[in-house]
Amino acid sequence: MGAVVVEPGSSTLVLGQEQVLDRASMHLANALLGNPDSAAGLEVLLGGLKLRFVTGSAVAVTGAEGMVTLNGKEFPLNRAVRVPPGAVLEFGPALFGLRYYVGVQGGISARGEAAQEMTLRAGAALKFGRPLGHGFPEVNHPARRAVDPERPVVVRASRGPQASNFDDGTWLRLTSEPWILSPKSDRVGARLAGRPLHVAAASLDAATEAGQPQPLVSGSVLLPPSGLPVVALAGHPDTAESPVIAVVRDEDLDLIGQARPGQMVHLLG
Repeated sequence: MGAVVVEPGSSTLVLGQEQVLDRASMHLANALLGNPDSAAGLEVLLGGLKLRFVTGSAVAVTGAEGMVTLNGKEFPLNRAVRVPPGAVLEFGPALFGLRYYVGVQGGISARGEAAQEMTLRAGAALKFGRPLGHGFPEVNHPARRAVDPERPVVVRASRGPQASNFDDGTWLRLTSEPWILSPKSDRVGARLAGRPLHVAAASLDAATEAGQPQPLVSGSVLLPPSGLPVVALAGHPDTAESPVIAVVRDEDLDLIGQARPGQMVHLLG
């Protein structure tokens, strides 16, 4: 037993720690509840989710900041809270950040028509796992403040494996000029819009080793022929044909997962 999705919102997914776009927030939700880091939770894009609990449990909501209510009363964020059977948890629009994360004691799995990594629909049933204990552990690390959509997102980047194939001017522009997060961004990659980097075809050919696919890790900054960088996110493929000119620091990558389309992004080299 667990909960039923009354309204799914813009997009709600059941995801594990390695699949979410803001790993620190999912980690915090699990830590607050005493779950193992591998426990799956919900990633809620922008809000709109409405859950009815069939069985009671404990819940933690982290990540984005907005009005979350339990039976019409404000639900505290970044805390473990007991939720009784029959209660309704609703998510208002995210005011800061983009994605809420929902952990339940024992973890969550989808069943019926819903499956892990698929967008939940109204009527989908969520199954809760067995809690490891009855209390809540003490968590010493505070929650990171949610990303302000009115301020630039600043992340640090180091040179990637093909950076030496590009001139210093290309690297300077990549790491000094402002970029805008494109609305074409998705879970696969954060597409950056701005003044395209002018890259000679010879540089691209050398960087991709005559067209050989390049291995990818999350945070890889790809430079396709368009000259507009793409930051690989959790849903990225294993390889890509475009060269990897930079890699975003792992501890900064979650910030991009909480940035909104149209928000300014700075890559600091």
